[in-house]
Amino acid sequence: MQIVRTIIWILLAVFVAVFVMINFGEPQRVKIWPSEDPIGFDWPVGIIALVFWLLGMLPMWIYHRSVKWTLNRRIRSLENSVKSNALSQRHQPSASASAATSQQPAVAQPVGKPAENPAEPGDILTPNDGEENEKP
Repeated sequence: MQIVRTIIWILLAVFVAVFVMINFGEPQRVKIWPSEDPIGFDWPVGIIALVFWLLGMLPMWIYHRSVKWTLNRRIRSLENSVKSNALSQRHQPSASASAATSQQPAVAQPVGKPAENPAEPGDILTPNDGEENEKP
């Protein structure tokens, strides 16, 4: 894209140079203020056309640059907010991590009263089928 822009600028510069050279004939009087003794200057027509074309382009160029600057500021602001939002979410636990921690088995609650039949040395630990464990 840069090469296309460069080619367009070169063609425009050549066109302006040829226009100024063709119209570089005798100078014409440019009146700035009409009066009995007109205030003005004598310039070739090509230079006059070039100067006033540039003066006409200047406000639009300034407007274009200001809009471009404003939009770039807005884009940077939005990018920074997205970046800070992503960083803040990285440091917060995600929903899947909090769900995984909530599915872990609960820690056994302490028993309020002591067991009725405390274990004695030599007892064998077997699954309780609803029957009382007998001592051998």
